[in-house]
Amino acid sequence: MGKSVENTANFEQLFKDNYAKLCYFATQLLNDSEAANDVVQETFMTFWNLNPEEKKNIGSVNGFLYQSVKNASLNRLRRQKLEHSYLNKQDVEPIEDAVALNLMIKSEVIAEINKVLETLPASCQQIFRMGYLEGLKNHEIADALDISINTVKTQKKRGLQLLKMRLNPDFFAIAALFLLK
Repeated sequence: MGKSVENTANFEQLFKDNYAKLCYFATQLLNDSEAANDVVQETFMTFWNLNPEEKKNIGSVNGFLYQSVKNASLNRLRRQKLEHSYLNKQDVEPIEDAVALNLMIKSEVIAEINKVLETLPASCQQIFRMGYLEGLKNHEIADALDISINTVKTQKKRGLQLLKMRLNPDFFAIAALFLLK
């Protein structure tokens, strides 16, 4: 192929002759075949869009293509490195902070509730855990323990009263928010 690639047929032949090997070259640089395909296609588009005078000034078309693919690949790697570095330096999103804080508070509340629950009578403790911590419905608890629904309701109410008496009032308010969801 001569120095000039001006018509479509010549360009198609240049593409067929070089596309696979340029993709392989770019893949070796990028370790990403999809990104490599993008780089090679962009390189061919850049070459296609050169005006005839610019194409004449290219000493070796193959050299131009390889150099263009290499430069585009390295630029992509630099951009990825900068983006990665930038993202790592960013503060944690406020939403993530709020979620983490909420989870920490919930963990503390549950730990405190568990301490107080251990002081409750065994049957009251079991029903309270099943209802409020495991999220079972009254009828599910009644069926699982083979007791009446009224007994479940009474024990849950008694557990809440004992919890309220044994926890700091402010802490109980927070605990109630988690338990009664």
